Amino acid sequence: MTQPAIGFIGFGEAAFHIASGLRSSGVTKISAFDINASHPHLGTLIQQRATKSQTPLTSSPGDLASASDILFSAVTATSALDAVRQTASFLNSRHLYVDLNSISPNLKREIDTLVRAAGASFVEAAVMAPVPPYGHRVPMLLGGTATERLSEALSPFGMRFELVSENIGTAVAVKMCRSIVVKGLEALLFECVMGASKYGADERVFASLQESYPGIDWKKLADYVVGRVVVHGERRAREMEEVAETLRSSGVNPTMAEATARLQSWSAHLNLKSHFGPDGPSSYRDVLRLITDKTKA
Repeated sequence: MTQPAIGFIGFGEAAFHIASGLRSSGVTKISAFDINASHPHLGTLIQQRATKSQTPLTSSPGDLASASDILFSAVTATSALDAVRQTASFLNSRHLYVDLNSISPNLKREIDTLVRAAGASFVEAAVMAPVPPYGHRVPMLLGGTATERLSEALSPFGMRFELVSENIGTAVAVKMCRSIVVKGLEALLFECVMGASKYGADERVFASLQESYPGIDWKKLADYVVGRVVVHGERRAREMEEVAETLRSSGVNPTMAEATARLQSWSAHLNLKSHFGPDGPSSYRDVLRLITDKTKA
């Protein structure tokens, strides 16, 4: 089996888990570049992830491109365009540039244009589940004319791809519209428990939801999604802003998407995650106690 050379632009949670999974499946040529690798605070975690996953960190986008055939862009939504601009001049026909970021279809198309202008091939990828439980086997929807090439290179190592369309934007539109429900449900439950707990009504609210929607452990779900908002609120807020832009560009008023983005941003502004470990809080009640303490202070 031919060994692909993999490079990650950005080495956050998603890139770390995908790289670790690929390494465990036999891929040995893996490297990464992260603009924050030398940051006094963020850099420590990036360096730890690189060591744990045996992923050498390159010193520049050019070095990463030289070492890689397939480049995965796994940065924040607001940095996706900057990432390709910093990398494009180092690309050539041997490169596959795969954008994993949760950004609007229009922005995916803009990145596609820059990549193809450099002579490389572009694939849009929509990551359809949280990465950590799956690692490199997280399901992805793909779009573009080079999807078969990516699938042939990495499916033998366990990556799970579904080829959606040759048209850029369709795959990520699935992700964007799904996020209206997934991230919206997080925001709804967060707001629900904040209000219900003030009246000691949360357990009865869960019981009522259980009766209306059986098969869901609503308290367990609340514990999980509130924790996700606390840990990933900043990234989710930026993603929901991209969802709102996706809707606006199609003529749909993004009422719920914008409200969800505001709640996620509010959580990030409180910096709640700094009070918990990397896995976040164990229950929504831990978060509510912290919010109460911050409010009193």
